Amino acid sequence: MIAMPAGSARNLPHGWRWATMGGIAEVVGGGTPRTTEPSNFEGGEIPWVTPADLSGYTEKYISHGRRFITRRGLESSAARLLPTGAVLFSSRAPIGYVAIAHNPIATNQGFKNFVLKDGGVLPEYVYWWLKSSKRLAESLASGTTFLEISGANAKKIPIPVAPLEQQREIVAEIEKQFSRLDEAVANLRRVKANLKGYKAAILKAAVEGRLVPTEAELARHENRSYETGEQLLQRILEIRRRQWKGKGKYKEPIGPNSADHYKLPEGWAWASPAQLSAGQPYSLAIGPFGSSLKVSDYTSAGVPLVFVRNIRAGAFGGQETVFVTPTKAEELRAHWVNAGHLLITKMGDPPGDVCIYPSNRPTAVITADCIKLQLASNLLCASFFAYAIASAPVQRQVLGITKGVAQLKVSLGRFSSIGLPLPPLPEQIRIAAEIDRHFSVLRGVESDTSAICRRTDPLRRAVLRRAFGGDRRSTQSLK
Repeated sequence: MIAMPAGSARNLPHGWRWATMGGIAEVVGGGTPRTTEPSNFEGGEIPWVTPADLSGYTEKYISHGRRFITRRGLESSAARLLPTGAVLFSSRAPIGYVAIAHNPIATNQGFKNFVLKDGGVLPEYVYWWLKSSKRLAESLASGTTFLEISGANAKKIPIPVAPLEQQREIVAEIEKQFSRLDEAVANLRRVKANLKGYKAAILKAAVEGRLVPTEAELARHENRSYETGEQLLQRILEIRRRQWKGKGKYKEPIGPNSADHYKLPEGWAWASPAQLSAGQPYSLAIGPFGSSLKVSDYTSAGVPLVFVRNIRAGAFGGQETVFVTPTKAEELRAHWVNAGHLLITKMGDPPGDVCIYPSNRPTAVITADCIKLQLASNLLCASFFAYAIASAPVQRQVLGITKGVAQLKVSLGRFSSIGLPLPPLPEQIRIAAEIDRHFSVLRGVESDTSAICRRTDPLRRAVLRRAFGGDRRSTQSLK
């Protein structure tokens, strides 16, 4: 007696019948030639497929895998040469990959393959049924180390067999629906790619003074004066001199280098991170290195550490947070980071990712491959400079000072002297607000497109359920 899927209708449409894979096909396993014998593989021309070859594989037909075997390899192993049209089905590690042989092909032992006995069932029909029946197949598996479907149980996999003409209609309709979904997903991916380009264009326009009216333009229109970026920079530097409380004689911060600078709008100036930092000791610093902070110092609670991965993800906290004890954190006080500080990666491919340490997080300690920039308080807009560092013109500068072979890195010294555009403070605030507004809209679009992309898999499953559902009288329910 055929064991039908749980919940399936016993009354199939007129002309349909329940069968088993063993009833409609010869079940053929696979094998692996001895890998220590070069003659089994070298110069081989017989396509040989493993489950790994179908990982992420989205095509219906397959012509070959990553490796080929020789005739000797085929004959010395349990592998069999399968004919064109054989349906390959991975029966372990994992269960459920499906493909149709585009040409004669062999597989390893991770498959139970179905060579259809006659022309009564289409390979494509079997392909889509197996794609829709992964859980059903898994229910026939057994094993302790890993689940596997035996050859005997593979024969028991049930399949509702429709008349041949209806099989063709079902396959055609499934593929039409899936083609529409594929096209929709491709369009959504193009949208997401365009959003990325739009973000970059917004940031570039922002740091070139093209996103909002400049303070110079507004001042002329309103017949008033304003503090230019150069005047603001001089005010910042003067305050730094007056408030210096560090050890030794005060040293003027290094100015911006002259590399890759473009013409700034009226009223703007170039400034370096060193000049824009708060001027206090360690307001521009990297994390501890060497024996100052070791893995053995990590704890499951205490003061959190900030790693490069946190800056890239823009996320702090969560299950993967690593801590040090308050005592250890006190030793590392020079590397503390607080709300509003800018964090920049000094290593990566490439370095230069940036974010603002959030206000809802406690004091933390940055690790070795992070740069902390504490800006001059109340005189600069942190959001503007985070966006500026993320912009293409500044990122080109960061790339220009990146060194390394095994690992790309930016030294604190080189980063300290890159050129950052410095608009008047009111303009910084307006620019940051306008970027926020644009990015808020883009985040909404990104969220919507991601949600739609996520819904395509359930839609595909729904199409397959309707295609093989017992209550379906024709392909009309798919349309």
